[in-house]
Order: sequence, then C-alpha cells, then structure tokens
Amino acid sequence: MSVSQLYRFLARRTDSKFNETVLKRLFMSKRNRPPMSLAKLMKFLSKEKDGKAYNAGKVAVVVGTVLDDERKLDVPAMRVCALKFSESARARIVAAGGECLTFDQLALQAPTGEGCVLLRGRKTARETDKHFGAPGVPGSRVKPFVRSKSGGKNRTRKFEMARGRRKSRGFRV
Repeated sequence: MSVSQLYRFLARRTDSKFNETVLKRLFMSKRNRPPMSLAKLMKFLSKEKDGKAYNAGKVAVVVGTVLDDERKLDVPAMRVCALKFSESARARIVAAGGECLTFDQLALQAPTGEGCVLLRGRKTARETDKHFGAPGVPGSRVKPFVRSKSGGKNRTRKFEMARGRRKSRGFRV
C-alpha cells in the first residue's frame, strides 16, 4: 500500500483534518512541496507561548524534503516525519537522539495526527520568484535579468531598460 493510498483511507475513515491536508499535499507538484531546513524545524519546534514551549515533544510533519543546515552547530533531539531526508540531515537528527519517521510509521503512531505539527518550507524562496514582476517600474523590488548596467557620462540603453519603461518616454505606473 502506497503512502497516498494509506492517507486516502485515513482521510476517509477518520474525521481528521490533518489526514485530509497530508493527502492533499502528497498529490502536489514538486514545486508546491518545498524543502525545509533543520534550522526552521528547530525554530518551529521550540516556539514559546506565554513562557512555555508549546510544540515541545510533538512530531514535526513535513510533506517534502528535510535538508541539513550547517549554520546550526547543535541539533536538539526531535521527532520528524518527512517524505525524504538528506543524508546529513538524517545523520544529525539521529545523532542528537531524535527520530526520522516515514509516513507509514506516523500513521501507526498517530492515525489522526494528534501530537503532530504540520509544517512546510517557503514556496517563494526559489531564485525564479525573485524575478517575478516588472523591473524598472517605480517601487518595484524585482531582480532584473541583467548582465551589466549602463553608467558614466555616455549613458547608453542596455539590456533590461525597455523603451516604454523610462520616465523620459512618458512611462507612469
């Protein structure tokens, strides 16, 4: 039985919103299943509310890949369930006394998702997302696809400075 079949069964037979969400995310494209770093996992599992860590002891569930973050020197013991782990991330979690679970194991331990925190990485962290929009428009923070900028006394129009996008050409937003 595949993971998607298992969670389709659980979503149908339990009244758990968690299982429905996991099932929906399992069918998402790779672009919509962004990876998550160990640093973000640590941050979300040690969140505090009113002086108490309210995610402590819970299982972090990521429908995607968990990646290592070399900037973090010590990793606390945590239980993480994910579709995939990078080798170094898995090694660091296990070395810290934590546990890396598969979705099959999670379904046996928490069939309704009780004691689980459903997390996912940033979808807009890709390089291509930085280029979405129109560069040169006033107030825009878009990264242009330029190789070089024109400058100096003899300003010549180069690469991404389109004819209609300059004030001198009467362009307004």
